[in-house]
Formats: sequence, C-alpha cells, structure tokens
Amino acid sequence: MKSLLYFILICGFLNSCKSSQSLDNTSKSEKVNTIKNDTVSIANNDLEYELIIIEPGYNVWLKTKAKPAGYYEQNFLEIRNKLYVDAWNNRVLNPLNYPSGLYETQIFYDPSIDYGYDVNYKLYNYFIYFQLTYKQQLTSYIPRI
Repeated sequence: MKSLLYFILICGFLNSCKSSQSLDNTSKSEKVNTIKNDTVSIANNDLEYELIIIEPGYNVWLKTKAKPAGYYEQNFLEIRNKLYVDAWNNRVLNPLNYPSGLYETQIFYDPSIDYGYDVNYKLYNYFIYFQLTYKQQLTSYIPRI
C-alpha cells in the first residue's frame, strides 16, 4: 500500500513539473506576440529620426482610450512633450531617486525640429499612458485621458 502511495505521489510530482514547463513555454510565445503587437515605430529618413515604443498594452490603449488624432494641436503636443522629455531624462540621470526599471534610456527630443503631428501625438500619449499605468507623475500636469 505504501509503495502504491509513493508511486502516485511521484507520478503527481512529475506531472506537475511537466505542466509548469509547458505553461512557461506558452507564456514566452505570448510575450513575443505581445511585444510584436505593442511595438509602435515611426521613422522619417529625411530628418533621420526614429521613434520606437515597446510597451505591452500601449498600442491597444492608444486605439481605445486615448483622445483621437487631431484632438490636440501640434503646438500643444510639442510643448507638453518638451516638458515630459525633460522630466523623463532627469529621472534617467538620477536612478537612485526613482523606481528602477521604469526610466532606462534617455529620449532625444529637439523642440527645434518639426517631427510632425503623428510623432508628437504618439509620444505625448505614451507619456500619458506611462503615467497612468505606472502611477508616476512626470510634471505638475495631472495625466488625464
């Protein structure tokens, strides 16, 4: 009777190990799909700039919750983006004062360059998404949808 009980326990243990491995494999493929679906890339070869946003959930949020394109004027977006980029870069340069992992790379945004409406719109909405998702406030402006 004891040997049957040990046999059942060992089989149960092996089965549970096998099922957790298959869940890990599934989650890895889901992560890859999420990254592919949530990458927003905008490039302009004439101005030699590229904006790449890799953030799970951002693409869906942009399509479903953000104000539609054209809601804001480009001048408004440029002013806010300048403020948000300055605050962001300040946090990148002071990693001990802010949560690790949130602010990893600097954003190079030159307000004298006309990046166009699309880039400014998506960058602005990324900052709003970031602040709402991670409960951060980059400037004195309260992020709203």
